Amino acid sequence: MRGTLACTVTRAERVYVAPCQTRQDESRYRLMIGYLQALQELLVHARRTDAERVAIGLVSGRVLAEDVHSPIALPSFDHAAMDGFALATNGRLDGGSEHEVAGSQAAGDAPRASAGLAWEIMTGARLPDGLDAVVPVERTELLASRNDGAPSRIRLLDTLEAGANVRYAGSDVRQDDVALVAGTCVGPAQVMLLASLGVYEVSVARSPRVAIICTGKELQADPTRPLADSEIYNSNGPYLSAALAGIGVRVVSCETVDDTAVTYADAVERARRAGVDLIISTGAVSMGRYDFVPDTLRDLGSELLFHKVAIRPGKPLLAARFHDGPVVLALPGTPMAVAVGFRFFAVPLLRALQGQAAEPEFRAVLADDQHPKPGLRHFLRASLSQDANGRWVTKVMSQPQPFRIRPFAEADAWLVLVEDAGALPAGTSVAVASLQPGVWPWVTHSRSQGA
Repeated sequence: MRGTLACTVTRAERVYVAPCQTRQDESRYRLMIGYLQALQELLVHARRTDAERVAIGLVSGRVLAEDVHSPIALPSFDHAAMDGFALATNGRLDGGSEHEVAGSQAAGDAPRASAGLAWEIMTGARLPDGLDAVVPVERTELLASRNDGAPSRIRLLDTLEAGANVRYAGSDVRQDDVALVAGTCVGPAQVMLLASLGVYEVSVARSPRVAIICTGKELQADPTRPLADSEIYNSNGPYLSAALAGIGVRVVSCETVDDTAVTYADAVERARRAGVDLIISTGAVSMGRYDFVPDTLRDLGSELLFHKVAIRPGKPLLAARFHDGPVVLALPGTPMAVAVGFRFFAVPLLRALQGQAAEPEFRAVLADDQHPKPGLRHFLRASLSQDANGRWVTKVMSQPQPFRIRPFAEADAWLVLVEDAGALPAGTSVAVASLQPGVWPWVTHSRSQGA
């Protein structure tokens, strides 16, 4: 082609070819690269946020910055797993044997000496010293009682072996063991464990701070105002704010600016002064005359990491970084391109900022044949259901165009088709990702196909 240069980027999966501008403008053009290469380039520049100590009552949703070592054993003493009688078996007691009962031990009672006798015991109560098994009440015969009604002599109905119905000290967590590893996102279950260990505060990663900038003179940011001719309500800003808040990220600002480089540059500078870790902008990132974001970021002194990724939707996506400040993710303005940019670029970056590993992969089988365009990684809105065999089945939503929002609101998951997938018949196993990290449809509802 006259006046153009064919440029290539090579990675493990395939070679991508993209047309560059004229040689004079070649330095201003970023090659289209594959998704995995783009993600790797982005994560290389993820700088861990600082750690801070937080009380466990305020730690839900935060990510551990350090391993938590158990200060005690859990349980901290041997205790009864059920109501019954504690005895010393010395390995084994035969059914039919009779035993004197010395007294009663309830949860919270001080340690007792057994004196070689049985003790009535309640669930959770500490075993008297020297006793090594608990027989349930219903597997004993009461032979005699004291004046107050407490049992004084029992007979075993079955053989009883050492360790029966006893919860041993440290059988859950041993003292000094790693109870929770760094990178764990703390939820109610983890709070329960921390509280049981007497851990009252933990070291967590500072929640990332994010600024959102939506570009477009057509955007009406105030939903209480009627739309003027050619205006649309800004949905990208509220979506990103909600999605980021849902993963424990602090949204420092959410601005809507017009289609000028000056207002965009001012918004970026405000975000930098606020000390954010990530700037997410929407719109003005493609190749049109009003797509000023790439040049503006470069003029502000940022380093462009990549511009254009072999994905659909969201191909014009751009990433940049300031050496003394935040990473910038500049997303196309189409709603589904914004959703893909959040889920498959912003989320991995925010996890890395907090020291979290990549999310595990989930899979389902296709309900219908798929014929994705080769060379692109496709992110498709899909529904999930279970077939008669219990397999998860994914079906691409109708009306898949990226400007349509209603199918997104009705979807259960993202269906991910890799670049070299080829023709995929129904029944093929494919990767699926939750719409919101950590929130899967089977948590909130379950649908059965063919039930």
